[in-house]
This record gives sequence, C-alpha cells and structure tokens, in this order.
Amino acid sequence: METTAGAMSGVRVVDLTSVFMGPWATQMLGDLGADVIKVEPPEGDCTRSIGPCGEEKLGPLFLGLNRNKRSIVLDLKSSIGREALLRLVKDADVLAYNIRPQSMRRLGLDYETLARINPRLVYVGMFGFSQRGRYAPQGAYDDLIQAATAVPMVVAMAGNGAPRYVPLTIADRSVGTYAFGVICAALYARERSGLGQRVDVPMFETMVSHVLGDHLYGETFVPAKGGFGYPRLLSAQRRPYRTKDGYACCVIYTDNQWRGFLKAIGKPGLYQSDPRLMSITTRTAHVSELYGMVSDEMALRTTEEWRVLLSGADIPFFKMHTLESLLEDPHLKDFGFFSETDHPAVGRIREMAVPSEWRDDTRRKHRHAPLLGENSREILREAGYDEAGVDALMSSGASLDASFASTCHSAFYSASTKAGTASNKSPIKP
Repeated sequence: METTAGAMSGVRVVDLTSVFMGPWATQMLGDLGADVIKVEPPEGDCTRSIGPCGEEKLGPLFLGLNRNKRSIVLDLKSSIGREALLRLVKDADVLAYNIRPQSMRRLGLDYETLARINPRLVYVGMFGFSQRGRYAPQGAYDDLIQAATAVPMVVAMAGNGAPRYVPLTIADRSVGTYAFGVICAALYARERSGLGQRVDVPMFETMVSHVLGDHLYGETFVPAKGGFGYPRLLSAQRRPYRTKDGYACCVIYTDNQWRGFLKAIGKPGLYQSDPRLMSITTRTAHVSELYGMVSDEMALRTTEEWRVLLSGADIPFFKMHTLESLLEDPHLKDFGFFSETDHPAVGRIREMAVPSEWRDDTRRKHRHAPLLGENSREILREAGYDEAGVDALMSSGASLDASFASTCHSAFYSASTKAGTASNKSPIKP
C-alpha cells in the first residue's frame, strides 16, 4: 500500500453504505486520506457481483466505487455483530449509511443511540426522501428518483420521443457528490462546536433542486412569466453537430462568440441584420432555429477543419469522444489519468485518478478495493478485541474474514454449478 498524507487524513469513517450513492461519497473521502471502514453483511455489497469477475465478488462497478477502503463483515442483526459496530463507532468521526432511517432504528443504530456513545460523531444518512414528508418511509433507487424528479420527461421534451432515463446513475452520483461536501462541512462545523450532529441527505429533494434549478424558468415568478423549461437545454438541436467525417461540439453562447462564428463562416453582417441575434435574450427565444443554422454549417467541413477555423474565435470546441477513444485521450495521457495496477485477486485493472489536484500533492493512501471481509480481523483488533474475541465473532458467523468468505462463496458456487446455474468463472480467491 502506498501511503501519503491527505486532506482527510486522521478522519475515520464507518461506512454502512452499499450499491452506488453512498460508496461514491465515501470513496471520495478515502481518496483524500480518510480511513474508510466498509461494513458489509455476510453476503457483501451486491455490486460485488455485477459484471465481469462478479463470481469473484469483485466486479467492475464495485472496483470503481470502493478503492481506498477496508472491508469488515458484520452481521448487524446479531447482538454480537451490533456490539462490534458500537465499538467501531466509539472512536469514529463519521458514520455514513444509505438504508432507510426506520431500518437503522430497528437495528438500534439511530443517531440518539450512537450520539450517547460518541457525542462527536457526524451521522450522515443518504436515502430516498426527507423524513418530514409523506414519502418518508419509501425506498429509492436511481431510476425511481429520476422518474420522481421529471428527468425522463425533460429528456422526452428535449428529444420529442418517449420518456427515458439518463443512461448514467446520475441521481446516485449527484447526491453522493453532494453528500461528500456535506460530510466535509459537518466535520468543519464540529471543529468549531466540538459536537457532532445528524445530517440527512435525501435523494428526491436534492435532485428536485438540480432539475428545477434549470427548468423552473418562467414559473420562478409569481405569477408565472412563462412556462417551465430552459429553452436552450430543451432544444432538439442541442446535440453534437454532424461534420463531414464525424461529430463535434462547439458552444456559441456569448455576443463575441456569435460574432466570431459568423466571421469564421464568412457571414459577419448577419450579426447586425438578423434580429434573432441581437442579445442573449433573443437568441434564447430562437435557440432551435439558430442551432439549426449552426448544424447546417457544421456539416460542410471536417472536424479538423472546424477545430482550426474556430480555434482563434474564442469558441469552445471539442471532437466528440466515444467510450473507446476516451481511454486514448492525449490530454489525459499527459498526466496519467488512467493507470494500471495489479489487484491481488483479479489481476491487472485500470483505475482513474482522483480528479482534484492539490498543490502539495498529498492526496491519499492507495488501497485496492477490498475482498469481502479482507480487513475484518485487523479492524476488530483495533476496536479492542483480543484474539479470542475475534475468533468468537468469526465462529458465530457475526463476522467473516476473506478466507472464510471465500470458502462460503465457493460452497455456494459449487452448489450452483451442480444446479446448472453457474457460469464458467472461478470463485473468489482469498
């Protein structure tokens, strides 16, 4: 393990999150040096099993959400497993979870209980809905929150097609990123007050503010001065432009950019003669027509011709990447954004850099995404258990280490193979 001091060095996070939103937030804390202890049930985070190497419980989505963490298995439904968690909480700075608060209360892990053990604890919940409204008990996933916040309808309005989800976990990752900032702010507040606090980060309300931040538009005013929807974002013409040999993006937005574009295409007088171009207000009102005009022009030249032509006109331009070409992007290669490392269980993997850049370059310690229960024993020892206590937790099934988790998984895999339901991949390797 490569270790460097990071901005969050010395912060200990007890991470009860799973799937996407919570692990995304806690990985960012780990990337900046926090000691993130990922607490998993005996079956592990379900994202372990998605995609290639899913049988090894180290699929690509899990690998991309759980680096710089340590894994401990605890069955929180058992009294001995819950007791172990309470020991971890005693010295923790943050506890993060993304199950419903009602479930945390049933487990005896509500804020009031844990604050009595550790008054400095920052207790952060990431879940579907604010607990002050009627939706409070409902569960949520990314797709559901996209639907609940009108994202598919906005996509349909922009494309004149059927509603569909954005093909990214946009709600999970947006809310997870916000939660990361909230956790940092809560830790800063604690430094001033000396006390922790409970903070809720609901998905629905966070994404409502994202969506309506753009699209409340005329309904911002009372009475309304127009309808919903920022026209520029909803224009069907707002898309990568087809060139002679591919696709590219150029953003023509300001007065100077429009003057520069019209000069580049040999029509400088159009800026004065076309009333649609008079101001950003008139351009927004006629955005589809103007973007259509740009689209027609872009089809007349190659992508490289446009890059050269627009480079001196202060017009942002970029050739559209595919997923394949993005891996070969020369700018990212300049500073090694993508790197390869050897994971001890699944071999060579590709990783992405921490995107924030620090002057002193003291960003993080580097740990591979952990095997299920890989660090159970060391974490339990740190919590004050002696070897007999650790063994008791293991033998009870309330905790597992990586070797025992591997044995359990191998048994399941073997049974599945006999039933004709397993793939040809090998089971998890300790």
